[in-house]
Amino acid sequence: MKQIIVASGNPVKLQAVKMGFKQVFSDEVFEVQGLAVASGVDDQPFTHEETLQGAMNRVEKVQQEAPQADFWVGVEGGVEDVNGELHAFAWIVVRSVSLQGKGCTGTFVLPPRIAELVHGGMELGDADDVVFQRSNSKQASGAVGLLTGDLITRTTLYAHAVVLALIPFRNMELYGRK
Repeated sequence: MKQIIVASGNPVKLQAVKMGFKQVFSDEVFEVQGLAVASGVDDQPFTHEETLQGAMNRVEKVQQEAPQADFWVGVEGGVEDVNGELHAFAWIVVRSVSLQGKGCTGTFVLPPRIAELVHGGMELGDADDVVFQRSNSKQASGAVGLLTGDLITRTTLYAHAVVLALIPFRNMELYGRK
């Protein structure tokens, strides 16, 4: 059994990592544990660069705190202004002792009211809760789930990016060591 430490206690992120690893390594058995660590970036990252940096920082910190694991995973959700619209996405970083992979989710445009709240200083999950009159939606289906009627949930969106981050691990001869 291989141990994966996810740099978060959020059950959505833990489940997404579990799903992504199971898709890529269907014959392996994994134990997924969460360990909350700070991202070292703003609570609501506002660019792809800052969001990726948050995921990188998380994976670095969680590797230091749990060096016995086989894999460490950092997940960071962010937003970015593109042509007057606020786009939402997440970056995933997967690391082993010898290799690292990165993957980004698809992006989607947030409604103007949510964008306004986020620009006003609110985190995306909190803005979702206000607009949709929910509580703690970021630990449920998230903005994407609320907006798609759960056709795509935060878990499935993130799981796809975990698979993308695992590409180097499936193709080690092409990617070499980190």
